[in-house]
Amino acid sequence: MSITLALSSGLRTWLADGVQQNLSSSLMIDALIARQFDPQIAAHLVQAFFNARAADQPLPEHVVCLDVAAPEYRYETPRIASGNIIRAGDREIRVLQRLQRPIVVTLAGVLSDGECEHLIELATSRLRRSTVTDPRTGTTVAADYRNSHGTFFRLRENPFIAQLDERISALMNCPLENGEGLQVLRYGPGGQVRPHFDFLVPSNSTNAESIARSGQRLSTLIVYLNDVLEGGETVFPEIGLSVVARRGNALYFEYTNSRMQTDLKSAHAGAPVGKGEKWIVTKWMRTQRFVPAPAA
Repeated sequence: MSITLALSSGLRTWLADGVQQNLSSSLMIDALIARQFDPQIAAHLVQAFFNARAADQPLPEHVVCLDVAAPEYRYETPRIASGNIIRAGDREIRVLQRLQRPIVVTLAGVLSDGECEHLIELATSRLRRSTVTDPRTGTTVAADYRNSHGTFFRLRENPFIAQLDERISALMNCPLENGEGLQVLRYGPGGQVRPHFDFLVPSNSTNAESIARSGQRLSTLIVYLNDVLEGGETVFPEIGLSVVARRGNALYFEYTNSRMQTDLKSAHAGAPVGKGEKWIVTKWMRTQRFVPAPAA
């Protein structure tokens, strides 16, 4: 069994410099372990760079494949605040439910009715068929597992969006600049999204380069912008959890820890909309400042 590990520019430079300076591999491994790397992964990662140099091959750039089984995901203290009420900038938000494995929190009143309506109004004229990154090629394609229309807002695009960005960043307990722009999605009757992960799998150059620019995704917040008449629940198939869409309420979950492990229990889906339509807005947080891909 093997895993594919994304290399940040800083980590790649550190490993390359160590190899070029012919540093002791054991010292480099110890340094990675001190930075919370799994010992087995640290050893294989350092060895991969030394092996490439010994074979007179280019050193790994954005990703490296390691012949090692992924260690079991280690749960840590959630980033989101504890307690039954969370102070998020300009609003106090009530906690409805918490799960520990995976880390999932349902929340009430993240957005007001008026804010939900205004966000839908702003997004409606900008909606386009939703696309995803093909995991094999890295190209942007229409998704066969997600039939929706959506749009992105830039960080702090206008005063209203800035207010939401600031509130949500405070709620997710991450720097505002680490957040991707708000994404609004609309699902019509029958609209759904099949089980997937929100963390980025570095199986193609697009995802690998995104991780190198901005770090891995850490957590997600989904805010429901309307009451769905029937269906449209957010489902976690690994744990049997189903969250009903209620206007202004939100679903928060984490899937990347400080060791950069990703939680496979965080797989989730959007059940088909039975009646009416479903509107949501999503925020993804990264491990470092989010830098969009360069314009084509």
